[in-house]
Amino acid sequence: MRDSSSTSQDEQWWPIARQLGLRLQRARIAKGLSQEALAHAAGISTYTYQKFEKGESRPGTPMNPRLRTLIALATALDMRVEELVGGVADTEPGRM
Repeated sequence: MRDSSSTSQDEQWWPIARQLGLRLQRARIAKGLSQEALAHAAGISTYTYQKFEKGESRPGTPMNPRLRTLIALATALDMRVEELVGGVADTEPGRM
């Protein structure tokens, strides 16, 4: 069972995770890459990448990728990490 502070923190992360997932999806499509091709280029499983596009790391849990993974994804998309994640938290009320 999860404590209430963990649940509250997850609720704050969901909008950020979903927005990052959408950015990943849009950038991937713009590059003409399949989910499988991008996942392979970034060194992660296709399943993990698919969850990221949904904003999840596990069902019901907002994604929280490692910095190494974000760098690998940005590199595979020919982007800077800042382009991928910049401003995500700035657009949400109650910024962390």
